[in-house]
Amino acid sequence: MSYKLSRLMSTATAGYGAFALASPEHLGNALEADKRDMPGLNLLAQTYGVRDLAISSLGIFGRSDRTVKAAMLMRIAMDLGDAALLSTRTSDADVRKKVLAVTIGWAGLNALALVVDSARND
Repeated sequence: MSYKLSRLMSTATAGYGAFALASPEHLGNALEADKRDMPGLNLLAQTYGVRDLAISSLGIFGRSDRTVKAAMLMRIAMDLGDAALLSTRTSDADVRKKVLAVTIGWAGLNALALVVDSARND
């Protein structure tokens, strides 16, 4: 099986997806959101869970390198989109830094895995 690092990152992301579905309140808590925003953020977290499980399934179980690459590129794009969206949901600079560190950091780890795997397998 090729693209081992990418498949590993997809497995880790699937783990987050399951967590987001089981504990959607984590997102609002991490953003230190107002109670009035929690229902919407819980729904967003659940949406992230479904999205992450779907994309990760392609990254884990994809039979072709092209499928795994596509899943990784989608994952990276989604993480960068999350960074842009979630960083605007707070006026607290420390919370914004945390959000950007997690989302851009995860995008970076996925990008690194994809680059290493591509160099090894192409």
